[in-house]
Amino acid sequence: MAIRFFSGLYLLQDVVYFRSFGDDYPWTGPLVGVIFGGLFLFLLINGLIKNRKNASAPRRFSYFGIRKIANAYGLDKSQRKLLESIFRSDAVTDPLAVIQSTPLLDKHFKRAYRRIENSTEDDAEIQRQLSLLFSTRNAIEVTQNTTGTATSTRQIPANMAAVLSVAKETYHVRVISAKGDAVLVESPKNSLGSPIKIPSGSRVSLSSFTKSNKGYSFDSKILGITETPKGPAIRLAHAARVKPLVQRKFRRRQTSAHCNFSMVIVKETKVRRKIVRKMSLDGRSYSGTIMDISIGGCSIRTSANIQSGARIKIEFTSMAALGQVLRVNRGGMYATIHVKFIKMPRSTQNSINAMIFEYNEE
Repeated sequence: MAIRFFSGLYLLQDVVYFRSFGDDYPWTGPLVGVIFGGLFLFLLINGLIKNRKNASAPRRFSYFGIRKIANAYGLDKSQRKLLESIFRSDAVTDPLAVIQSTPLLDKHFKRAYRRIENSTEDDAEIQRQLSLLFSTRNAIEVTQNTTGTATSTRQIPANMAAVLSVAKETYHVRVISAKGDAVLVESPKNSLGSPIKIPSGSRVSLSSFTKSNKGYSFDSKILGITETPKGPAIRLAHAARVKPLVQRKFRRRQTSAHCNFSMVIVKETKVRRKIVRKMSLDGRSYSGTIMDISIGGCSIRTSANIQSGARIKIEFTSMAALGQVLRVNRGGMYATIHVKFIKMPRSTQNSINAMIFEYNEE
């Protein structure tokens, strides 16, 4: 108790001394203010510098963020681990921003595709890893595709591949422009490359799927023919309403690839209590042009007389697949057959996916 009493006296003495010192020397007050003000300013600037460094420093890779995204997109454990590996290898710190941007996502997946292709693993392991890569990419795309692409015909992108339907005929065309007073689409051509004449006033419909697999369709009529820097074009009237199409399960790519196909004969024999099916080719080969393709199927333009329900073996660019004809659209000398893939080697499946997503291109 005595110690505290004397300490209080010493403190009181110091305060009295300081006050008397201040009275004798009036410049000490401003000096103390300058010292404390400078100290405050130093601490403030130092704090701002530290905050700026922290803001500019790269964010750490977040496994929790990847897991949250994987759950939202319905990815299984192996697909989630692959996504973690891709983003970690590319030092992605904002996975949500990447996965919501198709160009960014494809940039990282294309890099992963190249890494797998150039690995020293055996071919079977490479094909397994590529299959997992594309199954993950397709799963993400299926979740992303929930709405149509255009709400107005003036929003249709230029150079968009589309299908023009006139009566029972269908033609693969491209949209030249939709910004003016009409939608301009390239004039369809016959097998000789000459433009097909369609009378003005004809009722038509135009449908297409974008690269991100979002589709639209609208009804219109032909206003006439006009010349453009890209050749003759059909002028279509703008429509008041654009209808979203039922979305495809897999991304589809427009192409023009030569193919050969043969009819597959299925013979059923009973062995004891089991039915054994054997498939064989009938020996005849037909030619055609693949107009569009996805991992689920393709459409082929051909002069061959093929019926719905037929099974065919398709060979193109060193790939082969077994398919079944779902429907046939006939018109003149040619028909367009729509084929669903039934069976194909894993390497063919990976090659088709690489072509559709354009990962095999420079």
